[in-house]
Amino acid sequence: MKMKYAILSLFLAGAPCLDALAQQATLTKLWSTDTTLKVPESVCFDAKRNILYVTNIDGQPWGKDGQGFVSRVSPKDGKIVSLRWVEGLHAPKGMGLYKNRLYVADLNEVVVIDIEKGAIEKRIAIANAEGLNDVTVAPNGQVLVTDSRKKTVHVVVPETNSGPYLDSARSGLKGPNGILAGPAGLLVLDDSSVKLAAIDGTLTKVAPASNGADGIEHVKGDEYIVSCWKGDVYYVNIKNNSADKILDTQAEKLQTADIGYDPKKKIVYIPTFFGNHVTAYKLTVN
Repeated sequence: MKMKYAILSLFLAGAPCLDALAQQATLTKLWSTDTTLKVPESVCFDAKRNILYVTNIDGQPWGKDGQGFVSRVSPKDGKIVSLRWVEGLHAPKGMGLYKNRLYVADLNEVVVIDIEKGAIEKRIAIANAEGLNDVTVAPNGQVLVTDSRKKTVHVVVPETNSGPYLDSARSGLKGPNGILAGPAGLLVLDDSSVKLAAIDGTLTKVAPASNGADGIEHVKGDEYIVSCWKGDVYYVNIKNNSADKILDTQAEKLQTADIGYDPKKKIVYIPTFFGNHVTAYKLTVN
């Protein structure tokens, strides 16, 4: 419990006074990879190494089949640098990056990849987990993961057996997916909305989304990009409790899963799941 308060206090401390002026955002397509990716679910941008990591399920979305893997893709032009960079996963989904480690949610464990070696360092089993989905890393290196099926959020690093960090009983979670330790605090995508965690573990809806809210990235101030799996992306302001749709690929039958983002170049990287490719978009905010 003390660790829980310490983590939330860290997230909430120093939150800036944020601009409430409405912003208009647009996405302009830059490139798409080829379709050799195999059910890409999540993209993570590594600014230090100028590379994209992409998780590939390559099988059933929740199947424990050993077919999953992680790819490396060029953020410049979408060229696939290494298709099967790290193999031996099942149905890998969200990722979190901290220093030389890439943390990958994989069903009931978080797989830790040593980036320099390009190899799995260890697997951290999460007690009673069934559907680990997205990962976030706090500024101090603490790693958290959502479990969509068990309606919980767990602390992964430091490793602990103290039980769920957030759960349906205390926090009212319905099926959390995307998670982000951002400047406003700990944000969780749950029940078709963006929710902010308070110090006592309760959640407050701070912006709407749509069904299947999947990925969330911070842009500036109160403003975020939120992707929803079925094929729509929103520009969200958590202070104004607003969400403006800026992309819809449902007519093309392309999903918009767990996005990655380059904050310096303002490029959004969207994995298309069953579309088997990643597409890059330039974000413009007026």
